[in-house]
Amino acid sequence: MTVEVAEQDSAAALLPVERGYINVVRIRTLLSWVPVLIGGVVLDQTVIESSAFQGALSIGLPILALITAVTAPPRIWKRLGYQLTPSLLQVVRGWLFHTDTIVPFIRVQHIDVTRGPLDKMFGTATLVVHTAGTHNSIVTLPGLAPERASEIRDLIRGQIRSDLE
Repeated sequence: MTVEVAEQDSAAALLPVERGYINVVRIRTLLSWVPVLIGGVVLDQTVIESSAFQGALSIGLPILALITAVTAPPRIWKRLGYQLTPSLLQVVRGWLFHTDTIVPFIRVQHIDVTRGPLDKMFGTATLVVHTAGTHNSIVTLPGLAPERASEIRDLIRGQIRSDLE
């Protein structure tokens, strides 16, 4: 697999991350709902037990969690992309809170490729770029194929070495 690098002057389209990242986000979303569901059931069985609304939280919250887990992850995946040029990495994410981060290679301090259990299960990895400075000094690009993340890491490392020489 070769690393795609866009020309810096062209307005190249953003490259998407791996489709398996949708499943990673879906499971993380469901896991984040677990405390809310537990709290809702406890509240439903203790505080609301003698009212007309008893059972509403125990039924409504799981339905809301499932709707969120089905609809949100594809939208998150669709709005996450990146572009690699000979001198910088651009990471774009979000819709309501849109973030467009540009990392010049000359500012990169070190680079990590991380994979958690969900990443291993669905064949994804996260590229973590640490830059000079304090504000927004860590830029993450989740959802890459592990080989792609390693290739980008090696490309950036090579650019950093050539800049130092």
